[in-house]
Amino acid sequence: MSYVIAQPCVDVKDKACINECPVDCIYEGARSLYIHPSECVDCGACDPVCPVEAIYFSEDVPDEWADYVRANAEFFEDGPGVSRPDQDHPVIQAEPDRLPVPD
Repeated sequence: MSYVIAQPCVDVKDKACINECPVDCIYEGARSLYIHPSECVDCGACDPVCPVEAIYFSEDVPDEWADYVRANAEFFEDGPGVSRPDQDHPVIQAEPDRLPVPD
């Protein structure tokens, strides 16, 4: 098991968690951050610094965001952990745009 970044991170990507992670297992996608489940050492250092409370231990992810456990794992299926700021998992792609609309 590992930690998971869920829906509150979509379109926020604060990145405080990246700075706090001692093993560098948090990577950037286009609209969200992702935790590599094989690299995460379950230390929990990322959790308290997340300003939007998007980080959960995988077994504690709220039911409405259960797909984010799969999304975090599948984001890395094509290879080792790397940031891909031009890509996201389909679960994140399906989320409505949360960015403010300009006036």
